[in-house]
Amino acid sequence: MNPRLARLAAVVLLALTAGCAPAHADAMPDCPVGRPASVTAPSGPPSLHAPGTCRSHATVVQPVTAAVPSPGYHHLGATTRGRWSGVLGRIEVGDVAVRPGTYDFVAARFMAKTGDGAAWLEVGWTETGWSGTGRQRVYTYDTATRAWAFYDQYDVRPGDRLWLHLQTESTGASPAWQAWLWWGDTWHLLTSRPLPLTGQAQIEQYVEVHADPVHPGALTIPPLTVSDVALKSAPDAPLRPWNADVPTDPGAAFATYCLTWQHPYTTWTTTTC
Repeated sequence: MNPRLARLAAVVLLALTAGCAPAHADAMPDCPVGRPASVTAPSGPPSLHAPGTCRSHATVVQPVTAAVPSPGYHHLGATTRGRWSGVLGRIEVGDVAVRPGTYDFVAARFMAKTGDGAAWLEVGWTETGWSGTGRQRVYTYDTATRAWAFYDQYDVRPGDRLWLHLQTESTGASPAWQAWLWWGDTWHLLTSRPLPLTGQAQIEQYVEVHADPVHPGALTIPPLTVSDVALKSAPDAPLRPWNADVPTDPGAAFATYCLTWQHPYTTWTTTTC
């Protein structure tokens, strides 16, 4: 099965929390709840070993077990040709008005994956037709659990711009890859998963759209901007801009959705044409 369809067809077979992260992540304090979104940029990347960081927990989500029709996907963004050890950037949130009770979804996210696409971790925000009552929600998805994890303690709203970071701080055949959210001026660890990657992986930045073909019609995407995107070349390397010097396979616009590269590939916008 197409791995992107697997995220729908085998969404959550069990209730999921992020508490099964490695022991060193378990030692981190729990993140406070009820704080507002950050209005300042992070001063630097996160680390499991840095003071002031905390770990979050996924909310319980319901399984979606029905078969999923395959048409209806659009992917707007870019993928690195080479492998990197992390990606940091800011993703704008918008109301995409998915249709309740459908397999509609929009996900604006970063992903670290193997070259064959068999294993990955992603982090971003999403709006889904099968749960969430039309809200925009912080989420992660990984192939170790093959389940969506939603973090509804974060009051995400249209117009917010979320700083998100995917990285590994280790090398080897199956290092732990981490997904972070900058919230309340603190880095929150959403999840940390050992995956069959290495200290480097292919990186994607995408707005992914799936319109359930059982319910004809396209989803309307407001202008969404992804900005300040940076990469790191090794687990202990500094961040550098994801610019035109980085070998990249950019996506293309479709008849329905426009993709505009203001500064390839650090800043771009997508919207319904």
